[in-house]
Amino acid sequence: MGFDLMAPLMFAGLVIFLLLGYPVAFSLAANGLLFGLIGIAHGNIEPALLQALPERVLGIMANSTLLAIPFFTFMGLILERSGMAEDLLDTVGQLFGAIRGGVAFAVIFVGALLAATTGVVAASGGNHGVAVAWAAMKTQRRARIFVPEVASAAKIERIRGYGADLVITGQRYNDALIASEQWVAESGAMAVHAYEQYETLLGQGSVGIEYEQQDPALDTLLVACGGGGLIGGIAAWYQKRVRIIGVEPTGAPTLFRALEAGRPVECEAGSIAADSLAPNRVGEIMFPLAQQWVERVVLVEDDDIRAAQAALWATLRIVTEPGGAAAFAALLRRRYQPAPGERVGVLLCGANTTAVNFL
Repeated sequence: MGFDLMAPLMFAGLVIFLLLGYPVAFSLAANGLLFGLIGIAHGNIEPALLQALPERVLGIMANSTLLAIPFFTFMGLILERSGMAEDLLDTVGQLFGAIRGGVAFAVIFVGALLAATTGVVAASGGNHGVAVAWAAMKTQRRARIFVPEVASAAKIERIRGYGADLVITGQRYNDALIASEQWVAESGAMAVHAYEQYETLLGQGSVGIEYEQQDPALDTLLVACGGGGLIGGIAAWYQKRVRIIGVEPTGAPTLFRALEAGRPVECEAGSIAADSLAPNRVGEIMFPLAQQWVERVVLVEDDDIRAAQAALWATLRIVTEPGGAAAFAALLRRRYQPAPGERVGVLLCGANTTAVNFL
């Protein structure tokens, strides 16, 4: 059975399960496993590919909706192998993670199909909003994205360019989040949270899989933290096999304060990276993951971040937004000091900026 046939049959199978009255989570899980086994039997999916299933992430997220992951994973593999989503997966780049974005794309793709006709909604400092707007455009779903006034012009332009209904409201991310929640209550739209959602953690955590595939000998990974979805998912994948160091601006030390207090707490939300690293608190879902598997958090000053942006451009010609350069700032300004011979990875997690003007 070819991949071009498996994809529509997989969706048809899901519809049949749902019409028979089975719960959504069970329908997704059963259908995904069924077609995964069919793919293996027909030689379309090698058993070794099942190792890409992020079982370490699933093992610590006890929630019935995660039974759907086999469906998402096999659909991601089908999308990749068939070439049906080649243009989509090449475009997604930094927005999604491993398996060339297949898993993350499938989560949003299937979720949008199950979200009736009311569309999707997200609150974002900008990057998450760009991703949701892009996925909604590709799945032909309406999207309403709420961003705060500190969102950069580059992110606002991209969100609008993908056809989303953009609402600019409030000073900080939390203001936009409250407004988005009100819209969900009024409209019934499907919310796609930037970090307080299992599917988001899974998609962002797949970056850990990609890192391990590219460099199995990595000792330490520096990851910037805002709401914590990215670092939480990555930490859950590695489970201390690699040292995970969080990096936050001194003006928005959300995870730093939470680890001190033993729980997520309200925190200041300043810094030049406020559009991506300054929620008023870290997520409840990710926090137990950080307690278990994030070694510590180091803080960087805004001047450190500016220096990191400048150094990345001057030496590597890489353009990063402030939040994207924060992790490198910790290494550049020695807020994190590696031991001799330590192999350190730095995650650059955003390039939506107008800091470099080519006109």
